[in-house]
Amino acid sequence: MISLTSSDPSQLDVDAVVVGVHVQGTSVVPVGADWLPAELTRQIAQDGARLGITGAVDEVRRLPGVGLRAATLVVTGLGEGPLDAGTPAGAELLRRASGAATRELAGLGSVAVALPATDTDAVAAIAEGALLGAYVYDRYHVQDGPVGRIEVVTPLARDKAALSALARAEVLAAAVHGTRDLVNAAPNDLFPAAFADAAKAAVKAAGAKSLKVTVLDEKALAAGGYGGLVGVGQGSVRPPRLVKVAYAPSRAKVHVALVGKGITFDSGGISIKPAAGMEAMKSDMAGAAAVLHTVLAAASLGLPVAVTGWLCLAENMPSGSAQRPSDVITIRGGKTVEVLNTDAEGRLVLADGLVAAVEEKPDLVVDIATLTGAQVVALGHRVSAVMGTDEARGELVDAAHGAGEQFWPMPLPADLRAGLKSKVADLANIGDRFGGMLTAGIFLQEFVGSTPWAHLDVAGPAFNERTAFGYTPVGGTGVGVRTLLRLLEQRAS
Repeated sequence: MISLTSSDPSQLDVDAVVVGVHVQGTSVVPVGADWLPAELTRQIAQDGARLGITGAVDEVRRLPGVGLRAATLVVTGLGEGPLDAGTPAGAELLRRASGAATRELAGLGSVAVALPATDTDAVAAIAEGALLGAYVYDRYHVQDGPVGRIEVVTPLARDKAALSALARAEVLAAAVHGTRDLVNAAPNDLFPAAFADAAKAAVKAAGAKSLKVTVLDEKALAAGGYGGLVGVGQGSVRPPRLVKVAYAPSRAKVHVALVGKGITFDSGGISIKPAAGMEAMKSDMAGAAAVLHTVLAAASLGLPVAVTGWLCLAENMPSGSAQRPSDVITIRGGKTVEVLNTDAEGRLVLADGLVAAVEEKPDLVVDIATLTGAQVVALGHRVSAVMGTDEARGELVDAAHGAGEQFWPMPLPADLRAGLKSKVADLANIGDRFGGMLTAGIFLQEFVGSTPWAHLDVAGPAFNERTAFGYTPVGGTGVGVRTLLRLLEQRAS
């Protein structure tokens, strides 16, 4: 539960009050906190270093709430000033500071977030961060729940634009949380058919007449010529699915197709992965999860954009029935692919999804996938890659920048296409190991024709195996949802 309040933070009946601090020279200074009792202001400024308060981004410290109605004052870092919430960088600072605080305060019943929220952009960022940080995945074991009630302190508590921003933040956070939940689910619980059932249940729960879900099972996939999904999924006792989630409002201005890689567990198949780190391969369906919840969010917000989500679901397992290196498969539409490495499976299921998406003649198609280890080598664990046609790539980068997510534009060098040549098929599924992220993008490019297209590789950022930071927990991050939703909003304007 989240709400806006214009009350004096020192008098709010909550368990904790959050205040932001800036680095100023060798000390820290509270920001926008004239209401703070003099004793606490002095303690932060004079004793900050001794108390471990540096003002660094993502830093959260607790102090006794001397002079406050709340028992605890929570100090969250805003880095070096000044702060301008009207810029994407400033909004992201507020988002991270707010999220870091609510993440650290799991288990509390109520929190007031008193960061500087003097305009709508600031209110939106603070609310988003607070909700994104207040996430706990407790499906399999008992732990402290998320903060129960959040109050964002702002003089705009009754302003229509601020209230609209708050409502959007709730929809956005629900979409990110839903994505995280799917990514965090154990693969014995989330296999292709179970994922398809979850999609149907989510669409039913949304209750929107403009939403429709269609599921193709293994028989329908074989009959429809979806050779990528069939080939990748044939090694598992749990067969593949293609799920289409369509949002079709009556006043749609444009049609955007979203295609998500949904490998519910990736062992590598016959080209099996090393055992170390394989447990994280339950997250190889993060792209499909992001697509599902982006479509649901667009419907919840009533955006005047038709959005079709394609969830390409399979489990990549080694067995006597698994596809082999040197097998040749036929992707929907007729192109043949020589499978040289069964661990390059994501591009095979995406190829089917891209062809199906393009057949409906959308104005733009975007795919999102945990596609290559080369993405992590090139950009690390927090920055995702964007490839595609020039205009679409630029549009995605702009959307990511506005949403507060880190996506970096990458090229598709034509000379790398030669590495995908096959002696027995139209193309091979792998090329030279160098530039592997770009080669994967070039492979996907073969299946979009002249349709404007962007490819998002989120291999590293989709699953956080390290420590939590800002509003980002350990495990599924929900990366891509904010960017895709911002893209759809831009298309709607």
